[in-house]
Amino acid sequence: SNTVSQTDCYVSLSLPTASPETVRTKTIKNCKDPVWNETFCFRIQSQVKNIIELKVYDENVITKDDLLFTVLFDVAKIQLGETVRLTFQLNPKTQEMLEVEFASESIPVPPEKLVTNGVLVSREISCLEVLVDNTPMKKEPSEKDFLFSMKGSYEESQTLSLRSSQQPAEPLDFHYIKYSLSELRMALAEKKPHFCLVLIMYILFNPGLCLRSRNLDVRLEFDLCMEEKNFLQKRRKIVASALKKALHLERDLQDHEVPVVAVMTTGGGTRALTSLLGNLLGLQKLDLLDAISYITGSSGSTWTLSHLYQSANWSCKDLSRPIGEVRRHMTKCKLSCFSLESLKYYDKELKLRKQEGYQISSIDFWGLLLEKALSDGKNNHKLSDERQALSQGQNPLPIYMILNIKEDYSLSEFKEWVEFTPYEVGFLKYGAFIRAEDFGSEFFVGRLMKKLPESRICFMKGLWSNVFSYNLLDAWHSSDPTERCSLRCTQHRTVDVEEDKPSPSARSHEMETYFVTPECGIMGIIRQVLTERVMVSKFYNFLKGFQVHNEYLQSKSFCIWKDTVLENFPTQLTETAEFLCLADTAGYIDISYPPLMRPERKVDVVLHLNYSSGSQTSPLEEASKYFLKQGIPFPKIHLSEEEKKNLKECYIFEDREIPEAPTVVFFPLVNDTFRKYKEPGVERSPAEMAQGNVDVSSIFSPYCLNSFTYTEEEFDKLVELTSYNIQNNKHLILQALNSAIEQKRQHKK
Repeated sequence: SNTVSQTDCYVSLSLPTASPETVRTKTIKNCKDPVWNETFCFRIQSQVKNIIELKVYDENVITKDDLLFTVLFDVAKIQLGETVRLTFQLNPKTQEMLEVEFASESIPVPPEKLVTNGVLVSREISCLEVLVDNTPMKKEPSEKDFLFSMKGSYEESQTLSLRSSQQPAEPLDFHYIKYSLSELRMALAEKKPHFCLVLIMYILFNPGLCLRSRNLDVRLEFDLCMEEKNFLQKRRKIVASALKKALHLERDLQDHEVPVVAVMTTGGGTRALTSLLGNLLGLQKLDLLDAISYITGSSGSTWTLSHLYQSANWSCKDLSRPIGEVRRHMTKCKLSCFSLESLKYYDKELKLRKQEGYQISSIDFWGLLLEKALSDGKNNHKLSDERQALSQGQNPLPIYMILNIKEDYSLSEFKEWVEFTPYEVGFLKYGAFIRAEDFGSEFFVGRLMKKLPESRICFMKGLWSNVFSYNLLDAWHSSDPTERCSLRCTQHRTVDVEEDKPSPSARSHEMETYFVTPECGIMGIIRQVLTERVMVSKFYNFLKGFQVHNEYLQSKSFCIWKDTVLENFPTQLTETAEFLCLADTAGYIDISYPPLMRPERKVDVVLHLNYSSGSQTSPLEEASKYFLKQGIPFPKIHLSEEEKKNLKECYIFEDREIPEAPTVVFFPLVNDTFRKYKEPGVERSPAEMAQGNVDVSSIFSPYCLNSFTYTEEEFDKLVELTSYNIQNNKHLILQALNSAIEQKRQHKK
C-alpha cells in the first residue's frame, strides 16, 4: 500500500459478528509505503451481515494513536471458494490506497440453529463454567481477588475471591455466542501483587445452553402478539354494536366491515392531560367511545391514559369521577412536592430502585414528582396491570409512544420508534418485542438473563414524558430545518469508495464499501458539545447480542422505518448497545402515530387530538411528510395560510386513491364556536359569555407548558371546551365512520 508519508502505520481489523476481539498488524516504522503481509482468519455465519472494519493508524509513543482512515467492507461480496485482491482508494489526490486480499472457504460443521425475522438474528449461545481450585490458598493469610473477563459475553467480567479456607470457590459462568471467537482473560485485581501463587482452573463447556427458538424471551415477529389479536376479536364485537347504534344501521356489521378506529393524541404537559379527558368525555356523550379500538399517547397524554387504565372498566362508566380526581390534583398547591418529607420519600424510592438493579437518573426523580403532584401517595400500579382493563375488550387498547435515541447524534440523525402496550414493549423497525413486565430487565441474544422487578407506573410516566434529553442539535433542528445541511461539517466524512458499477452477478443484499474519515479536531469538539445530552433515561437493551440479518435491507417491514444515518452501518445500530437511551417524541415530531401506521394494525380512521404548543397544524403536516417519505400510506395535508390563521374545530383528510391510507379526523385545540355556544346548538346568554372565553393560544394562556396548577375555573373551562369541540362535530366523525365502512365493504380489507 501507499498510505501516509513517513508514518508508523499499522492496520487493525474488526469483525464484530465473528469475534469481539480486535486484531492488528505489526507497526511498520517510518515508512511511506508499508507492506504487512499478515493473515487473519475469522469464522463467519453467512446469514448475518458481516462488515469488516479496516482501520489505518499512525502509532504514537506519547499521545494516542491517530486514526487516519476506516474502510467498511461487506464480506458477502466474496463468493465461497473465491480469493480476491481489492484496492481501496483512500485519497485520490495523494494516491493513497490500501490493498487487501480476501479468501472465503467452507468449514464442514453442523448448521447453526438460528432464529430470525429477516432483520434480527438470534444465534446459539453457550456457557463457559470456570472452576478454580483454591487448595494453594490454604496457607495464604488473606483472600485474593482475581478478575476474569470474556469480551462479548453477557457477563463481560467477574471477580473471583479466593479464601484460605476449606470451602471451595464458587464457579463463574460466562454466556457467549457459541461460534464467536472469544478469549477468557484472567488478571489479579491488585496492581502490585506481593505473593506467588499457582492457580489451578477447570474450564467446562456446557453445550446444554444451545437454546432452541421456543426458549427466546424476545418475540422476533412483525405481526401482532396473540394477546392483542384476541383483544381485537373481542373489541370488534363491541365496536360493531356501537357503530350500529351511532349510525342507525339496519343490520349488524360483518367482521370484515368493522373499521379499526383509533384516537391519536400528542404531548402538551398538563394541557394534554386535561384536554384528553374533555375529548374522551365528548366521545362518551356521543356514545362513540365504544367505537374506538386504540388510543395512542405521548408525553402529557400518557398521564391521562395511565390514570384511566387503573380502572378496569373506565370507558363503561361515567367519566365525571376520574375527571374529578384529576381536577382535585390539578388545582391543589404543589409546594408539598418539595417538602422535607417528600424529599425523603424520593430519596428512599430512588435508593430502592437502584438496589433493584436499575440505572438511576434525574428522569426517575421527575417520575416521582409526577406521582406526588398528580396522585394520592405511592401508587403501585404497573403497566402490565392494565391488561385487566382489556380482558373482555371493554376498553380501547392504550399504546404509549417514545423514541430510542443515541447520545452522540441529533434526533434528525438517529431516532427509533418504541411502543409500550400492557402486553408488550418493542421496536417497530426491528420487529422485536418483550413482555411489558420484562422491560428494564437484562437480556442477551434474546434470552432473559436477569429479571428486574417491573417499574411502577410513576417511573414510566417520567420516561414517557422525558423532554429533558434533548441536545443543542435537537434545539437547532426544531428552530431551523436546514440544520442537517449546515452541520454536516461536524460529522465523520463517509463516502462510497466503489467506483465501478455493480456487476450483473452482484446480489441485492450486498452493501457498498464505505470509507470514513474522522472529523477534524475543532469540528469534533464542536460536535461533542452540540450532541451532549445532560439528562438521559437509560434502560438495559433487550436487543443486546442480536445480530443483523444478511438481507435486512430487503425487509419491507424494516425499510418503512428506515430513516436514520446509521441503517447502512449495522454494527452501529441498537443491537450493539448496552443500554437504550429513551426520550419524548416531541423533540422530533409531537405525535404518537407510528404504532397506528403498522400495516398489521390496519387502522381505518384516526381521530387526531392535538394539544401541541405553537402551530396546531405543524405536527399533522410533519407527520404527513414523514410517512409519505417513508412510503407509508397517509393522506396529504393541504391547508392554506389563511385557513391556518382561522382554524376550525375539525377537518377531515383522506386519500380515496389509496385505500390503505387512514382517514384522519383532525381536532386542533382551538376556541371557535364555543365562545357563543355552551352546547351544540345552544347559544350562550349574555351572562354566560364569559364562560366561553377560553384562551388556549396566546402567550398569556393559563394552559402553557410550564403551568402545573390550574384554578378550578381554568380546569373546568378546558374540559368543557374540548368536550364541546368533539360533540359539535359529531356529523364529521360519523361521516368518516360511514365512509370507512363503505370502503371496507368495497375492498374487504
